[in-house]
Amino acid sequence: MSNSIIQEAEGKRWRRMRFKNNKVWIALADGDHPLLKNGKLLLKYRLDQDYQYWVKPENIKELGDEHPSFFPQTESSPRKAKDPGNGIPSSSDKVIHIYTDGACSGNPGPAGLGVVMIYRGHRKEISRYIGVATNNIAELMAIEEGLKAINNRNLPVVVHTDSNYAYGLLTKGWKAKENKELVNRLKSLASTFRNLRFEKIKGHSGHPENERADRLAVEAVRKATT
Repeated sequence: MSNSIIQEAEGKRWRRMRFKNNKVWIALADGDHPLLKNGKLLLKYRLDQDYQYWVKPENIKELGDEHPSFFPQTESSPRKAKDPGNGIPSSSDKVIHIYTDGACSGNPGPAGLGVVMIYRGHRKEISRYIGVATNNIAELMAIEEGLKAINNRNLPVVVHTDSNYAYGLLTKGWKAKENKELVNRLKSLASTFRNLRFEKIKGHSGHPENERADRLAVEAVRKATT
């Protein structure tokens, strides 16, 4: 790996790699082999950040490599992304992926939103305080904020949310008993996209982008209230 980028930080050596569509840093063990623990690798998006994640080896690739990296494979090979029927594959560098989350200090209480947007290796993060609101409002406004940040609405977009409330309103035909104006505004915005899909993910389950969106929302509240 003569073209590999390796740096030292916090007493560890880190190799520049690719996680899904993002350039990341992977911790190395002795001999510059990946640090493997309980079948997972240690990842950071930036070397100066405090938080880090453990991810599956099959999701890590060499920079510029479209094939699995030299990391050992788990028992089952990664499955190919399935087309859910609306022309948007689950994983593609031609898809804009948006990860959203909301946070409240009390419910209602001081609230914030966090958004992580990923497209072809580019990354955009949004952290915004929205004032006193409920958690449901924060979740909906996070989705709205992410969608509003997209200029080319002809591109396929997948919005990942851990909110049952938002997902139900936007995909299952749930009727909004509260926040009707916000829900209608969000549905109207969603209708301007050519290919848009919402995916429900499990919150606080170690998903790096979801965890990051949560941290951005929490940080927005903390900065506004301290």
